[in-house]
Amino acid sequence: MDILLLILGIVALVAGLAGAVLPLPGPPLSFVGLLCLHFSKYAQFTSATLYTLGFITVVITVLDYYVPIWGIKKFGGTNYGTWGSTLGLLVGFLIIPALGIFLGAFLGAFVGEIIGKMPADKALKAAFGSFLGFLGGIVMKVILCVVMIGYAAVALF
Repeated sequence: MDILLLILGIVALVAGLAGAVLPLPGPPLSFVGLLCLHFSKYAQFTSATLYTLGFITVVITVLDYYVPIWGIKKFGGTNYGTWGSTLGLLVGFLIIPALGIFLGAFLGAFVGEIIGKMPADKALKAAFGSFLGFLGGIVMKVILCVVMIGYAAVALF
């Protein structure tokens, strides 16, 4: 059972890091990986570490939904841009997985604002805000997942 938990833990940590960039729940996956390792005989974490990382995971997961919306609103965007960005991200991921999520989020927000009858210059500004918010969310998630991988590596070795 411990070997299975070790393998699941490592897979979840790696999948979580990938999910920090891809449209997957990255930090929650990484946190599940830590829990798998904790319940195995290979690694032990203090309660304070688990509670702290769990709390930060919840906060960043919630912020990940609001930071791109905040970016769009801060740069003058509307709900058209929000929906366009989300749809563009998904379509971009399906067409060009690595680069497509970035281009898709930006172009989707731009097209969404144009559909919403926003002038092109303002739509471009809103799309830029969406892109910045999207990048901000990715950076937060990647940092947290790397921290969790670091804790796991120290505990395992």
